[in-house]
Amino acid sequence: MPQILVTGGLGYIGSHTVVELLVAGFDVVIIDNLSNSSETVLNRIETITNKRPVFYGGDIRDKDVLRNIFSHNKIDGVIHFAALKSVGESFEKRDEYFSVNVDGTRGLCEVMQEFNVFDLVFSSSAAVYGIIEHNPIPETAPCRPTNPYGETKVACEKLLEEFAKNNSAWGVMMLRYFNPAGAHESALIGDSPKYPASIASMIMEVIAGKREMLVINGDDYDTVDGTCVRDFVHVVDLARAHIFALKFSMNNKGVHVFNVGTGKGCSVLQLVEAFSRAAGYEIPAVVGDRREGDIITAVADATKINTELDWHAEKTLEDIAQSSVAWLKKNPHGYEL
Repeated sequence: MPQILVTGGLGYIGSHTVVELLVAGFDVVIIDNLSNSSETVLNRIETITNKRPVFYGGDIRDKDVLRNIFSHNKIDGVIHFAALKSVGESFEKRDEYFSVNVDGTRGLCEVMQEFNVFDLVFSSSAAVYGIIEHNPIPETAPCRPTNPYGETKVACEKLLEEFAKNNSAWGVMMLRYFNPAGAHESALIGDSPKYPASIASMIMEVIAGKREMLVINGDDYDTVDGTCVRDFVHVVDLARAHIFALKFSMNNKGVHVFNVGTGKGCSVLQLVEAFSRAAGYEIPAVVGDRREGDIITAVADATKINTELDWHAEKTLEDIAQSSVAWLKKNPHGYEL
């Protein structure tokens, strides 16, 4: 089976994707600088799959580290997660975000070309769309990001298009994630962010007792219950999408863009209610002011990935909540002992 390099493979989405790759029979090599992850994840992956990926500690901006990996392993394709990803932090650390996300991607692609590896699945984001006028959102919607994080993803997408334009050997899959949540059914791997930013991770902090209550930013929007609506996709479904994309890239050259979402909207209040059912009690929440720049509704048009890759989200909102709570109960401090 092909050997796949997974950058950021010990992170939240990366680790779930590594598990799915190993279960599918791929060999996996991971590079991760552990800035927002833990080496403990390696042991958890091995427990789940009975296979231990090859691991290299290092930064993707270090081309010598990358060359060492490609020199000592027969890499057939790359799934690229390694990036900084906090929207709020990206305003404070704009230059660092562009350095890690954009320069890191450029260096990775340059080294891939040196070793004649041209199949790449890129972790993009629905943040590239910005403020949306129509839902569900198709891949053809204009990219007008409203934060530096989204800007880095747009810059990376343009960069990858240039690589593919200049060399027809490239097969690039750009996956625009909507809102990943949930955990593996084993409760051995899950979301353990050092800086929780998503609504799901904030709910988890309330359940864990690290946050007194959830602040819902506005309940007077024109939605089903007044709260913002998002498309929450289970992390295992999202991980599976990378396997579908990888196989597609190996037989279809050029650049291909896919939304990864359920195609169904879920309000913040509905998400809180699902987590309350999973936790067995009502999660304390208070309504606060609207946040400037918050998008009211953002739901994926998943038609393209459904038809062209035959990928479909299988897990429900209840699965997201139940798996998250199970992960938290088994790992109240995340990966910290």
